[in-house]
Amino acid sequence: MVYDAAILSDELVMTSSASPLEPLVSALGAVGEAASTLVFRASDAAFGPWTVILLFGIGLFLSLRLRFVQIRHLRGALASLKPRAEDGAGALSPFQAFMTALAASVGTGNIAGVATAIVSGGPGALLWLWCYGFFATAVKFTEAVLGVQYRSLGSRYLSAGPMHYLRDGLGLKRLGWLYALIAGVAALTTTPITQPNSIAIGFESHFHVPTIVTGVGVAVVAWLVIIGGIKSIGRTAEKLAPMMVALYLLGGLLVIATHTDRLADVFLLVLREAFSLKAGLGSAAGVGIMMAMRYGLARGIYANEAGYGTAAVAYGTARSRRPVQQGYAAVMEVFVVSFVTSTISALTILVTGVWRSGLTSTAAVAEAFNHAIPLVGGWVVAVCAFLFGYTTLLGWAYYGEQFFAYTLGPRVVVPYRWVYCGLIVIGATSHVNLVWAWGDLMNGLQILPNLVGLVGLSGVAAALLKREETRSGEVGEP
Repeated sequence: MVYDAAILSDELVMTSSASPLEPLVSALGAVGEAASTLVFRASDAAFGPWTVILLFGIGLFLSLRLRFVQIRHLRGALASLKPRAEDGAGALSPFQAFMTALAASVGTGNIAGVATAIVSGGPGALLWLWCYGFFATAVKFTEAVLGVQYRSLGSRYLSAGPMHYLRDGLGLKRLGWLYALIAGVAALTTTPITQPNSIAIGFESHFHVPTIVTGVGVAVVAWLVIIGGIKSIGRTAEKLAPMMVALYLLGGLLVIATHTDRLADVFLLVLREAFSLKAGLGSAAGVGIMMAMRYGLARGIYANEAGYGTAAVAYGTARSRRPVQQGYAAVMEVFVVSFVTSTISALTILVTGVWRSGLTSTAAVAEAFNHAIPLVGGWVVAVCAFLFGYTTLLGWAYYGEQFFAYTLGPRVVVPYRWVYCGLIVIGATSHVNLVWAWGDLMNGLQILPNLVGLVGLSGVAAALLKREETRSGEVGEP
């Protein structure tokens, strides 16, 4: 039954005014509002400027500690784009592990989040997104290396993640358990809510599909893969990840190619606005260096997820005895996310001028694509947004499964998969501003123990890298 919102609101007011439960209802409303305010404030504190600065600093530290592995071994990272030989125990091939990690990272934030960064932070935000992306490669490299090095390979169940290198590498058993608990709650209570919500909104605006229909559809197709476990997820990611990145890249390059005369001016604008000291008061031009840094670095973190520790889970599944090889793949993952998909989103709205139109999020990118490919362009963005969100759902389902299995035992895995898929329907039909804030809070809290592990075991990662260099005869690339 469909109700008119205004009539329903009036009926509720009349009922509550005559009800003896009115004080209780008012009290519960006040508690709910206070809880929401608390979540938003805690979110700002946990994932505020200090978190961005800390992650940037750790990225710089690890880049120095590993002697800029992202530059010296770029050839090794590029080799990850083709399947490697398998030489160890694990659940997935090295290429499938790479594709699973990439699929989980390339989410709707690469479209909507980056567009919001440009509109809100100005063109200069793109340069700061690139800056963090460069140093984030060292963070992901370390996560992947440690994930393989300290994983637990049982006869029936594989377990990998920061909880293992915190426990086995640093002897911090309680901190490892706490990380797994926080990260598990984050995976279960955010991703199956926010990602399907973005997909449902896009399908409703472009294809006029009701959100409940989208929610049920996404839940079913996600369940068909998730219920099969990591091998099912790996096979799906292996097929979808290259296709969706290629589709988005092709569409974006077509938009840029039709506006090549503006490309040089756009790059100059990005460089100038990244260091502009002028205040913009909401105008896009000259919003100032602090705004550009704030949005560029923050969205860069959201886009590539370096520091969350999830890379250790994905790459820890690889059938490989060479942790550094998976580290090279992690470098390429960040490169694709930060310098390909995110850059395509930014450049398309900049060269077309859509960033000044008042549109934001996915709508801005869709409008930019429509400039070069009328009507079809918006469909391309909508399909890519679906694929990005869908594969993120699959990857994060496995992450949460690993975290909860570590804290509660393997028996929780199957019930977890069902609950996760059920939440997708709720997410598609809900207003999720509070959930985004809750996600920021959980992600901020899970970053801290992971960074303890990365810094504390950076020497191990450096030693493994040196051993790999000796083994392969590489001395670094110019």
